[in-house]
Amino acid sequence: MLQPGDQAPLFSLPNADMERVSLEDLTHRRHCVIYFYPKDDTPGCTMEALEFSDLQDDFEAANTEIIGISKDSCASHGAFRDKHGLSVQLLADTDGETCEAYGVWREKEAHGEKRMGIMRSTFVVDKDGLIRHALYDIKPKGHAARILDLIRAL
Repeated sequence: MLQPGDQAPLFSLPNADMERVSLEDLTHRRHCVIYFYPKDDTPGCTMEALEFSDLQDDFEAANTEIIGISKDSCASHGAFRDKHGLSVQLLADTDGETCEAYGVWREKEAHGEKRMGIMRSTFVVDKDGLIRHALYDIKPKGHAARILDLIRAL
């Protein structure tokens, strides 16, 4: 598991419009919130994405970029964004390398069945590319507001 003070693993992934977004480009200018979520257009993931989108202006005012990452495709991200009017960038980690690098690809158990999946997790990365907060296995409701408080305290 990544810890505060660790260098954030670099990535370059396509967004919903198939444009490449790299952590290195983002962190030279601003802080970055990277949240990993299990699946587009599911109840918890939709709630989380909507809450981050609702607070987008506040994060912008705090010089912070918000990035959501899942293993869904660019097309799935585009449909999810458009259906719910999301303003956060959603990146497609279809091969799972970034999920592995951040330690969020884990075995999960639901209804007595074990399977691999993304553990809902959020990382706050500063302008130097260092992890300031690493939050694993979070609950989506109210999470964006808690992260905004952490950003404001940086």
